[in-house]
Amino acid sequence: MSCLPFLHRTSAAAALVAGTLVHATDPQALLTRPMPGKPEWTRAHVPIRIYGNTYYVGSYGISAVLVDTGAGLILLDVGLPQSAPQVEANIAKLGFKLADVKYVLNSHAHFDHAGGIAALVRDSGATAIASPSGATALRAGHVVADDPQASDVANAAFPAAARVREIADGEAVRLGDTAITAHFTPGHTPGSTTWTWKSCENGKCLDVVYSDSLSAFASDGFHFLADATHGDLTASFRKSIRTVASLPCDILVSTHPDASGADERLAKLAVRREPNPMIDAQACRRFAAKFEKMLDERIADENKAAQAH
Repeated sequence: MSCLPFLHRTSAAAALVAGTLVHATDPQALLTRPMPGKPEWTRAHVPIRIYGNTYYVGSYGISAVLVDTGAGLILLDVGLPQSAPQVEANIAKLGFKLADVKYVLNSHAHFDHAGGIAALVRDSGATAIASPSGATALRAGHVVADDPQASDVANAAFPAAARVREIADGEAVRLGDTAITAHFTPGHTPGSTTWTWKSCENGKCLDVVYSDSLSAFASDGFHFLADATHGDLTASFRKSIRTVASLPCDILVSTHPDASGADERLAKLAVRREPNPMIDAQACRRFAAKFEKMLDERIADENKAAQAH
């Protein structure tokens, strides 16, 4: 759930301009140049094993998940550009080597989830992987034109990643003993992707879902209903939401932990591991229902606005 509308676009733009001037002569620093966001988006979180080979290495407000495949590491998302050093430090705290990160998978290409990918790719030598639309944005360092939040100009740009590979819907990234499967869930962005894999502990394997945002946020003037630039996006958005609801799902981590209650479950996990509070077979269905209701409300508002004109 990228929350770009909460930002004051003028102040955000000013911050970006100031950052550009300060770091204009330092290409390395450009990849981690701070971008504005909510305080919890960059508030440090202690890295923690979620289950089996799956670890949380993100911040309090933005998820980043690490999977140890036995033949290298796969990272899902990074966060803002300035979060890359924090994620790298969390990987090291867990005893892993940054150079062992082989792939960085992206949920959606907004600055608050993809902004740090360029620095992580540079520092680790990894390859970023995303849907075709997401890959286009990662290579360009800018959201795609048909993104619902594309007109939020101050937050549309982020560092471009050097190595990016596209993945197909239903295709798996395979490394070691792990296969992480891409499920395209367009709506929040055209390239939104939810990722799933199995994680095993003490002989028990569970289904882990890293769900992309399902929130119907958009820039002023954008409509999910048909308009002059696109057809009705409602059906595809609903399909995405219902895809997440129907996935085998023992453990859910959402891109913003608080969107699914993962923040509360992680807090409990830090206190006790048995029974593991991250395990919740109903989490995906509750998460999907919450955001289908949000979409219903959004469409109702768009219909009212259209009737008023």
